[in-house]
Amino acid sequence: MPVSPPVLAFAGIGLMGLPMSRRLLAAGYPLRLWNRSPEKLQDLLAQGAQAAAAPAQLCAEAEIVMLCLADTAAVREVVFGPGGIVEGARPGQLLVDFSSLEPAATREMAVELEQRTGMRWVDAPVSGGTLGAEAGSLAIMAGGRVEDIERLRPILAHLGQRLTRMGEVGAGQVTKVCNQMIVACNALVIAEVVALAEQAGVDARLLAPALAGGFADSRPLQILAPQMADSQFEPVKWHVRTLLKDLDTASKLSREQGSATPMSGLAAQLMRLHGSQGHLEHDPATLVQLYRETDA
Repeated sequence: MPVSPPVLAFAGIGLMGLPMSRRLLAAGYPLRLWNRSPEKLQDLLAQGAQAAAAPAQLCAEAEIVMLCLADTAAVREVVFGPGGIVEGARPGQLLVDFSSLEPAATREMAVELEQRTGMRWVDAPVSGGTLGAEAGSLAIMAGGRVEDIERLRPILAHLGQRLTRMGEVGAGQVTKVCNQMIVACNALVIAEVVALAEQAGVDARLLAPALAGGFADSRPLQILAPQMADSQFEPVKWHVRTLLKDLDTASKLSREQGSATPMSGLAAQLMRLHGSQGHLEHDPATLVQLYRETDA
């Protein structure tokens, strides 16, 4: 007889969580949902998902509870706050966190959750943006026990093109920090390049196709350079505040490890400056305005 797919739960229906949840529903998984703003669940409920009144209720039937939340504080609140996952969790369940968090905090929360409930933690941050979430082509970097990640592999195959176990719990978050250091520094350089090309009389819209396939090419170049050149800042596909948060995490991790990260430190300063000018909720394509405005 055919085996029924496991019941899944998902907390955090935002820019990434919404398309990821859609893909899980389309793949035939029963899905329980919770979101701080319940109105964001309506489309998914119409497609067959069910809503939970509190994070703890996600554990009532689901074998695997997934999170995609803004930051460490948000994850801690959903897991350990009033009505949190810790109140409904039990042995044999897995918590899969797609959020980008501080590695040390991830390890601490994983230990506490398992000691209190028996529920185990896999940190599985993703890269690829909303386009990757919609297409199911995310890169997923995971930390956790081998058997737990292998249990997740057929499910996460609907979300990503690649799932790599990076080590024990927390290793996925360290890898995501490295990813974000590269992405953020790249985004800032692309903004400099577009502004410089414009000021030097070159059509910046030609940069991405001209450099395609060369050593300077990258997915951020192909996505951000055309948006920057055309001042196309809507719809917001990701947020400046997210990159700033991740750069601050990188700076904290580098201090903890005694590792020098001067480029990422400068990127954090520039990202914070841009955010202070009213761009925290805007798309990183707006970074080009930092250089246009500086030179105006």
